[in-house]
Amino acid sequence: MRYLHSMVRVRDLEASLRFYCEGLGLREVRRQENAQGKFTLVFLSAPDSPEAEIELTYNWPAFDGAPTQDYGSARNFGHLAFRVDDIYAICVHLRAMGVTINRPPRDGHMAFVRSPDLISIELLQEGNRLSPQEPWASMPNSGIW
Repeated sequence: MRYLHSMVRVRDLEASLRFYCEGLGLREVRRQENAQGKFTLVFLSAPDSPEAEIELTYNWPAFDGAPTQDYGSARNFGHLAFRVDDIYAICVHLRAMGVTINRPPRDGHMAFVRSPDLISIELLQEGNRLSPQEPWASMPNSGIW
């Protein structure tokens, strides 16, 4: 058996690609447009883990532009986890992009953010914990993660 991918339904494909690619550093591996089924599949992978993919599934809007489905708060999915080289640097980068850091990396080891589709994303520091740094060390949690 071989792990292939996890699928996440997204409401706004461009916002999601910006978050996963520009924000987290994943790259698009391939894309499938299905006009008959009215959906687009975009497969992403991390540079250091090309064998593990995330499939973004975008269901095209109805003819009136209304979304085809309401995915709710997405808490039923759980979360995706990524090991990062510098947890503080990626949190600074995501924050500059307007992403809320729901669980700041107070311990120099773990943080949580949410994608534009409310998927919880866990960020874990590679190797040993980093020394606590401000503003993260005293920053409270925000929202749910």
